[in-house]
Amino acid sequence: MSDPEKTPSDAFIGIDIGGTESKFGIVDPAGQVMASDTMPTHADKPAEAFFERLCERLMAMRKALSDPVSIRGVGVGAPNANFYTGKIETPPNLSWGTVDVKTIIQSRIDAPVAVTNDANATAIGEMRFGAAGGMKNFILITLGTGLGSGFVVNGELVCGHDGFAGEMGHVTAIPGGRRCGCGKRGCLETYASATGLT
Repeated sequence: MSDPEKTPSDAFIGIDIGGTESKFGIVDPAGQVMASDTMPTHADKPAEAFFERLCERLMAMRKALSDPVSIRGVGVGAPNANFYTGKIETPPNLSWGTVDVKTIIQSRIDAPVAVTNDANATAIGEMRFGAAGGMKNFILITLGTGLGSGFVVNGELVCGHDGFAGEMGHVTAIPGGRRCGCGKRGCLETYASATGLT
């Protein structure tokens, strides 16, 4: 339990929403993980139920820290999440339709919220804290329930005019091939993701 007498230190919340499992944690400004956890996404159930469970778990995690923290921001990575709108927009592996993630989380956690595609968030994280440190041009590929990608050019994340640039998972690999959750056939994701390989 945190000591309420201590001056709170700055911290941030990171959330990775996956088609099968979601991960979340509290990190310090240097990117060191102070606490983390996972939970099933239950992608077939309403988004409201997911965010209620998630925020309850995050608040319990914050309370359990040994020292108090002041949450300065929340970063969310999710499939089909749009940086410009703060919404998840009809993701192929979640049955949620369009969800205003930014508004939902800000109504429960009093801090600025940034939302982006999960692969884009991973690319930023790797560039700042991980294997892509010092790199200015690279492509990051994520493999999970789906297949995601983040493109960095000249040290800048490529989002495109609508927030959906660089979606390698939905490039047609085999014309007329397997049906994808996005509605098309033969997407690379239907063959090269964990789900597709299974």
